[in-house]
Amino acid sequence: MSLQTWWLYVVTVFFVSATPGPNMLLVMTHGARHGLRPSLGTMAGCMTALIAMMSISAAGLGAVLRAWPMVFDTLRYVGAAYLVYLGYKSWRSPVDTNAAAASLGESAIAVDSSFGKLFKSGFLVAASNPKAILFAAAFLPQFIDPTAAKLPQFAMLLGTFAVIEVSWYLVYATGGLRIAPYLREARVLKAFNRISGGVFMGFGALMAAVHR
Repeated sequence: MSLQTWWLYVVTVFFVSATPGPNMLLVMTHGARHGLRPSLGTMAGCMTALIAMMSISAAGLGAVLRAWPMVFDTLRYVGAAYLVYLGYKSWRSPVDTNAAAASLGESAIAVDSSFGKLFKSGFLVAASNPKAILFAAAFLPQFIDPTAAKLPQFAMLLGTFAVIEVSWYLVYATGGLRIAPYLREARVLKAFNRISGGVFMGFGALMAAVHR
């Protein structure tokens, strides 16, 4: 892989990762609800799922999904259902007026923020979209030199992707932190829950409706 090809890949991934999606919304939401340090668990979960899915695509299983539409559609509908469920939970999340008026550390925003809980949430959201496997299967080979060893190139592409993706996670989580002080007001917190929940349900509906 030439340096020019790598830079082209960097620029492409930079803009692809910057695009708001379920992962970025979840990271921003957890940044607002739990703070930057706890939301690292969310980032780790999202990143683990994405790396696993990209590795699966490199192993050739992306071709399996293309060859077996029923398997792909089943995974797609399960992922869509999970996003809708997540959105419903956020939409219906109760708001304690007294707690919302207190400090963030004691408010209703600070629900279970253990690393394991947030990691699981991030992993499930990132893994909910099987199109990531097909995207990686179609995207990564364009930047790999077929005449050179493929494994080192794949490792470089994967590492570059991870650095850029995590950098954007930090940007979105920091944006969530800036929102957090306003969530002390019950009406604002309720609106935040409704908006984030509605967006998650919208992502789920789009995933179910849009075909390959």
